Amino acid sequence: MPSERVMIQKLVAILSIPDLRRKLLLTVVLLAVYRMGFWVPLPIVNQELVQQNIEKLQTGGGGPLGQILQTASLFSASQVGYSTIFGLGIMPYISCSIFFQLLATVYPPLERLQKEGESGRRKINELTRQVTVIVSLLQSFFWVKAMSAGSVTGQGMVLGEYDTFLFHLATAVMMTSGTMFLMWIGEQIDAFGIGNGISLLIMAGIMAQMPSAVFNLAKPVLERGMSIGSDNGIDRILLLVGLFVAIVLAVVFVTQAQRRIPVQSAKHVRGRRMFGGSEQFLPLKLNQSGVMPIIFASSLLMIPSYLHHQLLERLDIPYFNQFVSLPALYYLSYAGLIFFFSYFWAAVTFNPKEIAQNLKDYGSFIPGYRPGDRTSKYLEQVIVRVTFVGAGFLSLLAILPSIVSKVINVDPVIAGFYGGTGLLIVVSVSIDLISRIDSHLLVRNQAGLAEG
Repeated sequence: MPSERVMIQKLVAILSIPDLRRKLLLTVVLLAVYRMGFWVPLPIVNQELVQQNIEKLQTGGGGPLGQILQTASLFSASQVGYSTIFGLGIMPYISCSIFFQLLATVYPPLERLQKEGESGRRKINELTRQVTVIVSLLQSFFWVKAMSAGSVTGQGMVLGEYDTFLFHLATAVMMTSGTMFLMWIGEQIDAFGIGNGISLLIMAGIMAQMPSAVFNLAKPVLERGMSIGSDNGIDRILLLVGLFVAIVLAVVFVTQAQRRIPVQSAKHVRGRRMFGGSEQFLPLKLNQSGVMPIIFASSLLMIPSYLHHQLLERLDIPYFNQFVSLPALYYLSYAGLIFFFSYFWAAVTFNPKEIAQNLKDYGSFIPGYRPGDRTSKYLEQVIVRVTFVGAGFLSLLAILPSIVSKVINVDPVIAGFYGGTGLLIVVSVSIDLISRIDSHLLVRNQAGLAEG
C-alpha cells in the first residue's frame, strides 16, 4: 500500500540520522528501565495479599479509596497499590513543581529568581528537588504505615517480621529513592533523549494499561464467537473503536487550535531604508491550561467521597450520602471546578498587562487598539472567551469516561481511554514528540511525520 511505503520510508529516514537515532534509542532504553523497576516489589510487603486486593481497588471495587488510587496512579506514572520501589512514581516531583510555579507568582523572592533567566531556573529546580525528597519521605512513610495498619485494604499488608519502625523507615527511603531515580530518568531524557522526560514517563504508564484493556474488551468475543446485537457483540466493539477514533481526532483538533491575534509592527526609517510594518500573530492556545484543571478538580472531588467512606458513613449525614449517590450533582461539581481552575491557571500563566507592555516596548500594536491599557483590556477579553471554550471542552472530556461506561456498559478501565486526563496526556505528549522528531527531519530537508 502507498501509505505503508511512505511510513516505512519515514521510519528509515529517522533511523538514518545518527543523532536522532541515538536520542530515540536512549529514550526507549530509559523507558524500559522505568517499566522494569515498576515490577520490583517492596521486600516487606505480602505480595500475595496485594495481588488479591489490587484488582478490586483499581477497578472501582474499593470505593472512593480505589478511585483515589486510580487517580494517583494515572498522574504519577505508577500504580501505587502495587507497592513497588516506584510506587510513588513522580507525583511528588510534579506536585512540588506546580507548587513552586504557583508560588513564584505571589512570592517576590521566587519571582525575582524566575526573572534571572537560566541561573534563576536552576536555583528553583534545586529547591524543587530538595522539597521533593521531604515530600516523598513523608508520603512513603505514611503509605507504609497505612499498609501496616490495614487502612488500605482492611487487612495488614506488611509481613509480621518486618512490621517495625526501622523497616518502615527503610522502606520509605527506598520508595523515595525510586521517585528520585524516576526524576533523574526524566531529566536524562530531557538532556540527551527526545521529548519531555516526565511527560513520557506518565504516557508510558498510561499506555501500559491499554493491552489489558483491549484484551478485556475482546475476550468475550474470542470466547463466544462473533455475534451481533449482544452486549459483547462485534457491532458494539466496532462502535467503541469508531467512537475512540472520533474522540482522539477531536482532542488533537482542540489541543492544536489557536486564536491568532494580528500584531502590526511600527514602521521606522534608518538612513534611506524603511524597517518594520510587517504583520505577525500572537497565538493563544484554545486549551491554555492543558491537563491541570482536570487534575486539580478530580483530586478535590475525591475528598468528600473519601471522608464519607472513612468517617461520615458512621455519622449518617444525609447530605454527603446524596452527594455521593447523585451523578448529576457530581458532574456539575466536576465541571464547575474545571472551569474555576481553568480561569485560575490562565490568570497565573497569562498576564495581559505584561504582554501589552512588551508589545509597546518593541514598537508593535494590535490594529484598532491603542498600545497600553486598551490593548491589555482587549487581550483580557480574548483570553476570557478562549478559556471558556477550552474549559467547556475539558469538562466534556472529563465526564466522558463515566458516560461511556454507563451508557454503553463497558469496563471503567476501557472507558478511561475515551476521555479524561489519560487521553489528553497521551495526545499532547504524542504531538510534542512528533514535532520534535519533525524538527530534526526538516533541518535535513526531509518530510516530517506530520506531512502526507
